[in-house]
Amino acid sequence: MGYRVAVAGATGNVGREMINILAERAFPIDELAALASSRSVGEVIDLADTGKTVKVQNIEHFDPTGWDIALFAIGSEATKIYAPKFALAGCVVIDNSSLYRMDPDVPLIVPEVNPDAIDGYTRRNIIANPNCSTAQMVVALKPLHDAATIKRVVVSTYQSVSGAGKAGMDELFNQTRQIFVGDEKDVSKFTKQIAFNVIPHIDSFLDDGSTKEEWKMVVETKKILDPKIKVHATCVRVPVFVGHSESINIEMERELGAEEAQAILREAPGIMLVDKREDGGYATPIEAAGDDATYVSRVREDPTVDNGLALWCVSDNLRKGAALNAVQIAELLGRRHLKKG
Repeated sequence: MGYRVAVAGATGNVGREMINILAERAFPIDELAALASSRSVGEVIDLADTGKTVKVQNIEHFDPTGWDIALFAIGSEATKIYAPKFALAGCVVIDNSSLYRMDPDVPLIVPEVNPDAIDGYTRRNIIANPNCSTAQMVVALKPLHDAATIKRVVVSTYQSVSGAGKAGMDELFNQTRQIFVGDEKDVSKFTKQIAFNVIPHIDSFLDDGSTKEEWKMVVETKKILDPKIKVHATCVRVPVFVGHSESINIEMERELGAEEAQAILREAPGIMLVDKREDGGYATPIEAAGDDATYVSRVREDPTVDNGLALWCVSDNLRKGAALNAVQIAELLGRRHLKKG
């Protein structure tokens, strides 16, 4: 016996990935509803390699009564309208937007990091999925925090254009073509040319000079992992289609050598350690794309602080940073609370 599952935003990058991953991981589904705005009604979505399809329905007219789980990938404004409706109807919402992440009554979950926090979902019937850059970082930090208690993290991100949706991917593709053929470059999604460039600006600027993306990494890490950890982030958009990379410097309460850290990371859930000190002995977004793992490489001691460690972290932002994490939350929810059969 399976679940009745709805995917809201089913025609977007993340929504389509959610549907694919549900099929790949054989999530127990009795009925699947693909939901989107009126513009996409009637579109047909293939269900991975099953040979089956599902037709897109209008979320505005959908009745969530009797449905078990809804995976939301529709942005904050639409989520504000529909998530309470689904939750009140008894359908647990797993939301990929930023709307509920810092709500004290909504658990913010990365299953490898804070699975017990999911027990608080009953307060609102909503569970939040973290920001893509936060998700992969806390997976890498969790086993090190357990071993040596992290005090401070300084992270610089190298975030792919897919984090800005299809429009971001299209802009990188079109600008690259325009440069090669000598056409004038169109700049609309990003604040500056993204092709053959990097942009140290993701989301809006705040009064202290940081961006909202950087703020998210700070507050979400504290909520998921430990409120005592100090975090400083610089978030940068790079001309990569899929896969976020992060350079992470860590200061811990006790000494943790590089070899010991490697041994810990090698056994940690969700992590693939690729760390050979030779040409090509590290992970890049190309290797991470389409994979579930959070890759960790270049683990080394940082002598500029007491008990310092540095590492390189790469993950497919559409999977672990969004769709995969949402499905893993659904699996965790099923195991702990919505058991069938």
